[in-house]
Amino acid sequence: MQQQSPSSAVGVIGLGAMGMGIASALLEAGLPVIGCDVSASTRDAFVAQGGRSVATPAELAAECDVVVLVVVNAEQVEAVLFGEQGAVAGLAPGSLVIQCATVAPSFARSLGERLTAAGLEMLDAPISGGAAKARSGDLSVMSSGSEAAYAKGQAALEAMAATVYRLGDTPGAGSSVKLVNQHLAGVHIAAAAEAMALGMSMGIDPDTLYEVITHSAGNSWMFENRVPHILKADYTPLSAVDIFVKDLNIVHQTGRELRLSMPVAASALQQFTAASGAGFGREDDAAVIKVYQRLSALELPAANDAQREGEP
Repeated sequence: MQQQSPSSAVGVIGLGAMGMGIASALLEAGLPVIGCDVSASTRDAFVAQGGRSVATPAELAAECDVVVLVVVNAEQVEAVLFGEQGAVAGLAPGSLVIQCATVAPSFARSLGERLTAAGLEMLDAPISGGAAKARSGDLSVMSSGSEAAYAKGQAALEAMAATVYRLGDTPGAGSSVKLVNQHLAGVHIAAAAEAMALGMSMGIDPDTLYEVITHSAGNSWMFENRVPHILKADYTPLSAVDIFVKDLNIVHQTGRELRLSMPVAASALQQFTAASGAGFGREDDAAVIKVYQRLSALELPAANDAQREGEP
């Protein structure tokens, strides 16, 4: 494919909850933004906000010199960059790929080498903060890459993040730190679910239990954030069970590469895998508690009438 002269546009590939938030924050910061997603209705929703959209990464590459990837996994990264209608063939030399998906550090290192060979820059830049912070431009970015990559991506990073951690000068370091975060996040959610199951099984009122624990040493950010989903019986996926099946599998895979035993992460992975196998994979990750409901006489809080009717 013949390469075209780059514009100053920022492309966002993947307009899910996080990607749409990032694209909207970039747009709100005054940057020209082009969105790309497999869903036509999602693309239309971004256009309704004042952005532009295209159907394929190749179309996006022809008009952008900074591309932000907010897809689900390494397979999707591979597809949108190197697959049919992928972006790499159409990006002008010196263009920047900001790769935000949670992937194995080994994949991030390999991807950086391949993009360098193609004449492109890469920031290994996984993100944390959730959809709300993505929309407000307040994400935390765990990043690594060259000085040239940071310079090229400065405007986009400033628009999408409250904090950009610079962790190294080559891809891999950012994904390594994100993997530690996902290890802890997954373990803490699984532990919070088990702790609530224990308390409720002993007859403790779940709202009272939440109040006490959030003011005690056993509290965690995940306990405080996810247990209200259980109390409200609202499993609308802000971050789905299957995300932690994926991420904890990457933790497990990386542990094998390092010959590092991680039995706590392995136990959490089993709980998320069980929840997914029971049909809860697309529900909020707090739905991991439903494993205990399936295995015992545990009675979980039920949605109130307003929630059943879909009212706010």
